[in-house]
Amino acid sequence: MVTDGVVLGVVLAGGLSRRMGGGDKTLRLLAGRSLLDRVVERFAPQCGAGLILNANGDPARFTRFPGEIIADDVPDHAGPLAGILAALDYAAHTPSGIGHVASVTGDAPFLPLDLVARLAGAARDAPIAMASSNGREHFTVALWPVAVRAALRDYLVVRGERRVGGFLREQGAVAVEWGTDPLDPFWNINTPDDLGRAESYLANA
Repeated sequence: MVTDGVVLGVVLAGGLSRRMGGGDKTLRLLAGRSLLDRVVERFAPQCGAGLILNANGDPARFTRFPGEIIADDVPDHAGPLAGILAALDYAAHTPSGIGHVASVTGDAPFLPLDLVARLAGAARDAPIAMASSNGREHFTVALWPVAVRAALRDYLVVRGERRVGGFLREQGAVAVEWGTDPLDPFWNINTPDDLGRAESYLANA
């Protein structure tokens, strides 16, 4: 059983943001506020054990983030699974008995406000629950039991695998579908053009 009080949220921001021109995509401004601030506003109230941020490099650049900054411990930019593993390891070593970690990306400023609740409901019947919209599964928006971290470390470090979907399939993950009206709540702002379209959406909302 998953309860809000034992869910830790992790915002994944460890990527290289090549399509945005490099740098920290999560710190790009959308209508005067950073993408990260917008993600935190929607995600933090859903995570009873608080939020952490997965990011590599100098953590001082995230001074506004309300939780701890954790880096990957798997080398060579191993992808989002490395950030998820870091979050699971962090949760396992806290004294408060955190049982699950909810992961989101730092470039999705329109996350649904019922994300964790609906994933937790689906996780009663499956080890991992992930979000889906418009027929597309969002592998990095998911609820992970801390108990899966040994299997994930084996997948990443021993087997050298990087595919998030591959691990989720091995673990029997279930998808939870969200509607896309008036917009897809898992829209990732990946390019300057995406940022402009998001600005237009907010201006007309």
